[in-house]
Amino acid sequence: MPLLLKERSILPGFSLTLGFTVAYLSLLVLIPLAMLVWKSSSLSLHGFWAVATSPRVLASYRLSFGASLIAAAINVPAGLLLAWVLVRYRFPGRRLIDGLIDLPFALPTAVAGITLCALYAPNGWVGHLFAHDGAIGAWIPATGWMAGHLYTPEHVEEGVWAGGVKIAYTPLGIILALTFIGLPFVVRTVQPVLEGLGTEYEEAAGSLGASRLATFRAVILPEIWPALATGFALAFARGVGEYGSVVFIAGNQPMHTEITPLLIISRLEDYDYAGATAIAVVMLVLSFVMLVGIGLLQRLSRVRGMV
Repeated sequence: MPLLLKERSILPGFSLTLGFTVAYLSLLVLIPLAMLVWKSSSLSLHGFWAVATSPRVLASYRLSFGASLIAAAINVPAGLLLAWVLVRYRFPGRRLIDGLIDLPFALPTAVAGITLCALYAPNGWVGHLFAHDGAIGAWIPATGWMAGHLYTPEHVEEGVWAGGVKIAYTPLGIILALTFIGLPFVVRTVQPVLEGLGTEYEEAAGSLGASRLATFRAVILPEIWPALATGFALAFARGVGEYGSVVFIAGNQPMHTEITPLLIISRLEDYDYAGATAIAVVMLVLSFVMLVGIGLLQRLSRVRGMV
């Protein structure tokens, strides 16, 4: 019988590269995640549930995921606008602005947090414009969870700002910090798509009488939508796990401005390793579910675009 020779791959070294990939992924991702789940299993099911659903922890979940979603949603139109300007126009200082987009990547997160806190604190360069009665902040209505607090004159005796909006040490400050660190993800995912798209289709649509809005909606948006979804997912994922740039501007008030990563750090400092890992496991599961949902929406949009 003739020997059946295994078909060779055109690209050599598949077995070696696959083994290296699996080993690398296991050491950096799979084994740490497995240890995280194993450490949290030291708690009973009732203990795990009690830790993961305590009022303080639930408040931190709402703040971390809510602020990350809002910041990522803000970054989508802002990142698209920045990418559009950088790709479609030539102007003095364009290269400088393009380089500044990556500043949140290179800047240590703690430095970013201290800088934002110094700028937006009630006595900071920007914060004082919003914090006092008669300034910009007096024109902004209170919006509860999102915009911090609108202080009234009766708070003056307590040393709180009269009128205006407090940015730092409120959820609004957290959203601001997460928007700052998440913006480059949207810009850098949309920018290459716009560069590859060119202007031919826009010019053709314009020659056929389409308005600019119709051209954007029918020609450009279907092409850049997957990139926008990817940038949104990356900005959201970065925001959920962000610590350094948020911890200074947050104020860290339990049940109000305490993010989940800070709560995990607090549990570790108290040597409550099981409780910290239980909260981390819940964060891991929730983040995975939301990212899978975003990926499914992205794939569905691609399928619809092909039809």
